[in-house]
Amino acid sequence: MTWIVRNLWLIPALPMLAAGISALLPQRSRRPAAGLAISSMGISFLLALCAFANALHTPGHQFFNFNWLQFGDQSLQLGWLLDPLTAVMLVMVTFVGLLIFIYSTGYMEHDENFTRFFCFLGLFAGGMLGVVIANSLLLLFMCWEIVGLTSYLLIGFWYQTPSAAAAAKKAFITTRIGDLGFLIGMVWLYAQTHTLLFYNNGGGSLEQMGIVSIVGQTAIPGISVLAAIGILIFCGAAGKSGQVPLHVWLPDAMEGPTPVSALIHAATMVAAGVFLMARVYPLINYRVIEDYIGIGTPPAVYTPLQVVTWVGAITALFGATVAVAQWDIKRILAYSTVSQLGYMMLGLGVGGPAVGMFHLITHAFFKALLFLGAGSVIHGCSGEQDIRRMGGLRKYMPITFATYGIGMLALSGFPLVVSGFWSKDAILHAAHNWSVSQAPFYMATLGALLTAFYMTRQVCYVFFGSLRLPSHGPVSHDEPHSEDTRHHGAGHPHESPAVMTAPLAILAFFAITLGFLGTPAWPWFQSFLEGRAIEPTTHEPGLAAVMVTSSIIALLGIALGWLLYGRRPVTTCDAIDVLDRAQPQTFRFLHNAYYIDALYAATFIRLTRWLAHLSNFFDRFIFNGVVQLVSFGVLALAWLDSFFDNYIVNFGFDTGWRSISLSGRALAALQNGRAQAYLRYIGLALVALVIFLLWGVAR
Repeated sequence: MTWIVRNLWLIPALPMLAAGISALLPQRSRRPAAGLAISSMGISFLLALCAFANALHTPGHQFFNFNWLQFGDQSLQLGWLLDPLTAVMLVMVTFVGLLIFIYSTGYMEHDENFTRFFCFLGLFAGGMLGVVIANSLLLLFMCWEIVGLTSYLLIGFWYQTPSAAAAAKKAFITTRIGDLGFLIGMVWLYAQTHTLLFYNNGGGSLEQMGIVSIVGQTAIPGISVLAAIGILIFCGAAGKSGQVPLHVWLPDAMEGPTPVSALIHAATMVAAGVFLMARVYPLINYRVIEDYIGIGTPPAVYTPLQVVTWVGAITALFGATVAVAQWDIKRILAYSTVSQLGYMMLGLGVGGPAVGMFHLITHAFFKALLFLGAGSVIHGCSGEQDIRRMGGLRKYMPITFATYGIGMLALSGFPLVVSGFWSKDAILHAAHNWSVSQAPFYMATLGALLTAFYMTRQVCYVFFGSLRLPSHGPVSHDEPHSEDTRHHGAGHPHESPAVMTAPLAILAFFAITLGFLGTPAWPWFQSFLEGRAIEPTTHEPGLAAVMVTSSIIALLGIALGWLLYGRRPVTTCDAIDVLDRAQPQTFRFLHNAYYIDALYAATFIRLTRWLAHLSNFFDRFIFNGVVQLVSFGVLALAWLDSFFDNYIVNFGFDTGWRSISLSGRALAALQNGRAQAYLRYIGLALVALVIFLLWGVAR
């Protein structure tokens, strides 16, 4: 075992340690807090590169396990794991996170809670890195909840704004719903395999002994225990990765500062759900199970992959349609993230971890680029987020425009040039070859068309046309601005400082080049993740047709967006959108995200409030009434007991005691020890006896 495997825990521990130290610093210690966070992330990045080099040399599963709890003759073990999946994620999270940390020093420069912000960032990054290295589902769940906690703290960082506080609670509660399923699945898996380690020399839950012990057991008719556990774990992944129907928290997460949005939507929280499903893939992959048990797989084992695939396809199309009708620059990117996460899940379901993770890695770079670019735009526009009040910014912010354009092309899947094309194309090809149904392929293709369209629409609104910002006229904002504008300057648009534009340039470079690591001609990424030799896949059936279709779709979406918004740019803030003018009802329906939030408010939330009021009624008037009745009964018994004790028992006892006391006193007077008194008593008794006898004789 190499030193990096033994010390892999340092990668998440360093940002967490920096966060702990920053928590003890006073608020005025701005530079030390930022320095601690950035340096710890930089060292973690260097360690991640060492881990990546080790995984290149030894691509198998290397792990270090230790006893955490001992109860009786059983022990609960934790551990960390280094394999190609871990190595790739470590490099991505630390590198993108480091760039976001550096960017944040400029973006949050004037915020009064600068120190607290970097404390939360460090804890957030450390939690995500803990998820990545975990060789135990329990350790992964612990770090998973750290990520959930810090997302609550960061989304609600400007908690004095009611919308930010509400968004933080919404994110925390919604993801807890998914985590409940995750927790049940984890406990069920432990009950079946007696371990939560992934790999443990053949005895882990993802290895042959663990999986074979579950195969053949049925949870309910038609679904095996293995499938049920996989679906429950997917519930947690769906919550973290914003899959329908647990996606509602993700757009509202825009209430946090823009660097938080970039970190959540690119490298950390939303990537955790996709990573989780890639990590537990042997539990839901029927081919692996078939190899383990050596016989045909029951139909029920297909269920988890089908659930992942269909949910991913629905989410991909849903997010793309909603993004078409948004005005907030960050909200468009948020629904784009929802859509792209759907593509990742779809890729996992139809093509395996290599397909889904390839898009996760490329998406992390160009989505971080887009969010940081959006932050640069907001910074340069004095906090403005409504794209209707921008326009013409390419003249004022050339670096932001150039880098943002690269990110837009990457997300749109511009043919052959950018990374998004190659990773999206791999998903579409796998979906095209899925034997179960062709519907996910067509849904993903339509989503790709809409992605290119709404990104072109956004770029035309923001960077082309005339400048609409100086008017500051009233606009009917459909959603309130979530960005705190106190740290932005006023005046005309201006380019952001170098500390913000330099990360944009670096991310733009990788948004172009990363895709060439997974082309059909040289699929290095897929081969590395699967631990096999590099073999070109250009001969696979349908690949050329899918590539041509994907290229046409991307170009068509860009051309359609330019035709509607570029040739006739918007000139005034109150101009009606082309789509809104053509189909106002449909546009409003999409703008309100299918009214799913309203549906939840009218059903689940209303039901929850009604149950809360009912519970309050029962607590106050039923249960509390019973308690009061019992207490009154006890008091009545106490009063009755007191009456009997004072007026019956005590009265009789006191009366008897007084009689006995008087008798005792009388007898005591007769026995005073004086002989003359005794003779007197004898004399009196003798006289009384003589009188008695004489009275008897006289009768």
